[in-house]
Amino acid sequence: MKIDSLVVGSFECNCFILSDEKTNEAIIIDPGDEPNEILSLVHAKGLKVLGLLHTHAHLDHMMATKQIKLDTLATTYLHKEDLYLWTNLKMQADMFGFKVEEPPGVDKYLLDEMEIKFGDQKIKTIFTPGHTPGSCCFHVESDESILFSGDTLFKKSIGRTDLWGGDSGKISKSIKNRLYTLADETIVLCGHGSETLIGQEKRHNPFVKG
Repeated sequence: MKIDSLVVGSFECNCFILSDEKTNEAIIIDPGDEPNEILSLVHAKGLKVLGLLHTHAHLDHMMATKQIKLDTLATTYLHKEDLYLWTNLKMQADMFGFKVEEPPGVDKYLLDEMEIKFGDQKIKTIFTPGHTPGSCCFHVESDESILFSGDTLFKKSIGRTDLWGGDSGKISKSIKNRLYTLADETIVLCGHGSETLIGQEKRHNPFVKG
């Protein structure tokens, strides 16, 4: 499995493109902005994008979804608890002074433990409410254990809970009961900022200790 990453948009969201090197089938996690940059990489590598996965529906993680959907015809995935944020993308954008198009429809709702396949690879959904009601992380066990944590867990930090539907108690439980049960050597690729390790966060994260 190959992982490419781009930092996109004013909020510097980490967008990840995962691809199977044998089949060139791929998924995109959090197409947050700059669709032309994302599509340029996709086309340059000759990838067939099967899915657009969203860790949650804040605008900075989904503003490029519509254009990429139109180009690739990929299936859109979101947890149903975040549908109200998804359908209110324009309201979110207005608050920050952005102009956006209405998002496409959600094709499939994410469920806890759902597996999504591309080529010979698969990625598993972990439902982690707290940052938003429908926040999810995605876990891959290939040559390494890798977690795509969205805005739930950051290096020595956690996602904010003062926006729509945030819940500090739920995010703490999600991190401690779901993410900290992964192997200490699990690499955490966050929605913003640099990567970390589960073991490091269990020992050193000042907000949620393992």
